[in-house]
Amino acid sequence: MSNTSNSNTTSAETAKKKKKGMPVGVRKTIAYIVLTLITILCLFWFYVLFINATRTNSQITHGFSAVPGASFLNNWNNLIHGTLPVLRGMLNSFIIAGCSAFLCVYFSAMTAYGLYAYEFKMKKFLNTMILGIMMIPTQVTALGFVQLVQDMRLEDNFIPLIIPSISVPVTYFYMRQYMQSSLPMALIEAARIDGSGEFHTFNAIVLPLMKPAIAVQAIFTFVSSWNNYFIPSLILHKDKMKTLPILIAQLRSADWLKFDMGQVYMMIAFSIFPVIIVYLILSRYIVGGVAVGAVKG
Repeated sequence: MSNTSNSNTTSAETAKKKKKGMPVGVRKTIAYIVLTLITILCLFWFYVLFINATRTNSQITHGFSAVPGASFLNNWNNLIHGTLPVLRGMLNSFIIAGCSAFLCVYFSAMTAYGLYAYEFKMKKFLNTMILGIMMIPTQVTALGFVQLVQDMRLEDNFIPLIIPSISVPVTYFYMRQYMQSSLPMALIEAARIDGSGEFHTFNAIVLPLMKPAIAVQAIFTFVSSWNNYFIPSLILHKDKMKTLPILIAQLRSADWLKFDMGQVYMMIAFSIFPVIIVYLILSRYIVGGVAVGAVKG
């Protein structure tokens, strides 16, 4: 028995030594170096974008330059006073993306709350069906959706681009996972015992606890809607109703005599600023929200 216990102790000590590996300081240094390199690679393309927005078309065609040019104001004036309604396009994109983000996070959270806090028949089936819809690509249903929009005479209208945001399976799945990991049923039951109505419980108790998840999904939905080109290009035809991605595509496909890469880069940089602002406002919730929401799979 003593020999067996000694061998077990020796093997445990050996395993601990193997687990230790390299010192903690070395691992931290390597981690910082890797994260710094990844950050530089991610931000480098933004740097190139903003640098090219300050250069002329001829300068850009000659190759990369790390030094900003002197044509920032010229590119800006050409963009604003050009043939495309850039400012109106930004307003259109902001309306669609903002409304889509609000409706998506609110109703996805409400759906997740309904399937999390209530017990009823076919609950598991509904959850599976919602998750199954995640596997259907947007391109598969695009033709039927456009035909429906035409039949309802909603072309050149923001409604077909905003209302479908109410039902987003990916956002629902994330919200439900977050509730399972951070929303105790005892809290909901206590609110019901105190006489709180279901809508009051959801709006006054559940939503405040869901702030990290709501902020994360609001960012993702806003960016996804802001960058969406495929569906809006099939529905919006009038220039005054088009969004920024459509206008950027039009600017890039301009006649070669009018084509100006400096103007294109300026418009792309112009379209990124609202996304950066939204990210900076809600970024403090991202790490916490993703970490807590991923506790249970």
